[in-house]
Amino acid sequence: MKKLFLASSVAMLLVSTAQAAPTVYGKAFVTANYVNASFEREAMDDSSISINEDNSSVEIASKSSRIGFKGSEAMTANTDVIYQLEYGIKVDDSGSSNIGFKSRDTYLGLKNKDLGEFRFGRNYSVVDYIDNVTVNEGYWDNVGASSLSKNTLANALTLADGYRVNNSIVWKAPKYNELPLELALQYGADEDFISDDNSRDSGYGASLLFNPGNGFTAGVAYQSDLATKNPSSTNTGGDMIRGTATVDLSNYVAYPVKVGALYQQADFDDTNETEKGLILSAEMGLSNLARPASIYAQYNKTDNLRGINENNSDQIVVGGKYSFRKNIIAHAYVGNNTADLKNDLFIAGQDDGDKDILVRARGDASVFVVGAGLEYKF
Repeated sequence: MKKLFLASSVAMLLVSTAQAAPTVYGKAFVTANYVNASFEREAMDDSSISINEDNSSVEIASKSSRIGFKGSEAMTANTDVIYQLEYGIKVDDSGSSNIGFKSRDTYLGLKNKDLGEFRFGRNYSVVDYIDNVTVNEGYWDNVGASSLSKNTLANALTLADGYRVNNSIVWKAPKYNELPLELALQYGADEDFISDDNSRDSGYGASLLFNPGNGFTAGVAYQSDLATKNPSSTNTGGDMIRGTATVDLSNYVAYPVKVGALYQQADFDDTNETEKGLILSAEMGLSNLARPASIYAQYNKTDNLRGINENNSDQIVVGGKYSFRKNIIAHAYVGNNTADLKNDLFIAGQDDGDKDILVRARGDASVFVVGAGLEYKF
């Protein structure tokens, strides 16, 4: 009897001290694109900057490939420790500065059934929590590209986006009386040592998504002094307000079509005008093929790109997806982006000494891309 009791006690101890295994997930997404980009420029102040006025190329690119580890473990009867370690990877090369892994949505937190969920780390901006409108894939998954990228014109210009926020806290509210609402609050810490707290530049944001489960969703989000995505330079602070709505028409009529709309306004700290962005999208499932497939279209319109007056862009994309399996998806798309840049726009280039610098340019930019890709999820 004593031996049985001892064996049972050891077994219980081992079970209680065992750690829950994390879930490993990720995806590899590689595309091949034919890109034609042109820029008809006016006179520039600095003639030493070399900018191709008409350029075409075939690109092999890794798009949002990643690997991650996530999980949870009970800490008390009502509270779990939660974690996610997610890193972007480059399938086609070693990445900038020869860094193959870059932190994405990464956090450690707590989840309580009464108090909600707290995440501490590098979190997505809460304005992204309500973006269920964009359907573009591959090259044209480009929301946030509001400035031309370094040393190239092959960067379609469109509306700004939220960004992952370093040193941030996200609180996701618990469900209340089964209301179909998803509320999230965010705080981004300014960790600089300063003598006057009034000068501290911490950020905050909030989002609310209404999702009753009948095919209709509506969301609104606001952020202040959280980073906005600007691929040509550093992240820039400012304010952004965004509203979204989607309708899955298959819940109401006999057509497998989902439509969506997004509208936002963004004010940047270093420019004077309000950027105004609009996205309209539609995706239709195809039922007459051997495997699940869909076709989609998306239109982006942006006024006052990067907060610069009368710098506007239009973008139209059509594409399709074919699922060989649930986790193996083929993509194809074609799109065109035109930008009318009447006033100064920051363009990153290089001087004669190959030093990266920012210059100003004016003119009309155009980017045409046709491409295909293969996505593998695990």
